[in-house]
Amino acid sequence: MKKNLKHVTACVLLTQAAWATAQTYPTKPIRIIVPFGAGTQSDVLGRLIGQKLTETLGQQVIVENRPGAGAILGTELAAKAVPDGYTLTVNGTGALAINPGLYPKLPYDPIRDFAPVTRLVTVTQTLVVNPSFAAKTVKAMVGIAKARPGELNYATFGAGSVNHLTTAMLQNAASIKLGNNVSFRGSADSNIQVMSGELPMMFDSMTSVLPHIKSGKLRGLAVSTATRSLFVPDLPTIAESGYPGFEVAGWTGVLAPAKTPDVILDKLNNELLAALKKPEVRDLFNTLAFQAAGESREEFRRYMVTELAKWAKAVKDSGTKID
Repeated sequence: MKKNLKHVTACVLLTQAAWATAQTYPTKPIRIIVPFGAGTQSDVLGRLIGQKLTETLGQQVIVENRPGAGAILGTELAAKAVPDGYTLTVNGTGALAINPGLYPKLPYDPIRDFAPVTRLVTVTQTLVVNPSFAAKTVKAMVGIAKARPGELNYATFGAGSVNHLTTAMLQNAASIKLGNNVSFRGSADSNIQVMSGELPMMFDSMTSVLPHIKSGKLRGLAVSTATRSLFVPDLPTIAESGYPGFEVAGWTGVLAPAKTPDVILDKLNNELLAALKKPEVRDLFNTLAFQAAGESREEFRRYMVTELAKWAKAVKDSGTKID
């Protein structure tokens, strides 16, 4: 009886301590580590979310850019931070889903070392071609690729990037062999190459190509997501174009170091879900062609597990290796 009473008392004390932590958190500034440079998608999201958390939590939220080594440097720093709720990371597909399959050794594990808070956005990969390119549909492009195997070069951001692996997935699904993977540092350079006709095609984020599709400088063939994009609803999905089950999207979310107290993670999740519903946030997302996500901590964790398996297979099938 005394043992049971002690156990109940201990549970009550722990619950009260957790409640007190949630009520007082935060008591000092919070930093958000972004493992990419200023102006990138993750940086824009980090600063937006940081501003909203500053407004609602009453403490300054500082974005700290730590780019380098394929996002490994900043991600490792976030993984090894003190798990007290005062270090978060805005991070996504490349570091947390692709890198584990791409690098033989990583200084972090996306599942073991992080506590997911919520996914912020998904970003559609869009297959675009030069307007003079003969194909106006995915089926027609595949037909050209089969007639001219190894001749259709395409732009990417380098081996193992989201758009490189998305292209590899399409080649695998359609049983085609495209030409060379011509790498560029980012969307601006690669888009110019396709718009000028130097390269016939590429996958890129809807954020980057939407203005060029609207202006007629690029022709969209399809989107990579399971459903059509809200921003170009007339553009079919690749799944609709003859490849059922094809589904790829980039994503960005907020995570904390593993072992961060649940009460703090729950509070952050609630604050972020509320922020995602604010009109000014939705307006910015629409401007940038981001599709708002927002989900529970457990839903985000399950999503990450699924994404790890998907991208690991994509890396293996593509034959990409980085020592």
